[in-house]
Amino acid sequence: MKTIQINSAVWKEGDYFVARCLNIEVSSFGDTKSDTLANLQEALELYFEDNTHPEITAIEKPEIVDFSLTYA
Repeated sequence: MKTIQINSAVWKEGDYFVARCLNIEVSSFGDTKSDTLANLQEALELYFEDNTHPEITAIEKPEIVDFSLTYA
């Protein structure tokens, strides 16, 4: 059994909380932050069960940065 460090972002979107893993393209949602993180953990466990060679992006010291984008 392996253990890896996972970074995730959690935010409120409407009536739900959303959690997105920053290391792997997996996300989930729930009614509370705690439920959302438990759902994300379950989604990640399923992801690892189905992928023998998962792509994991190492992220050190993540930082939330706001910026403006203008597009056509």
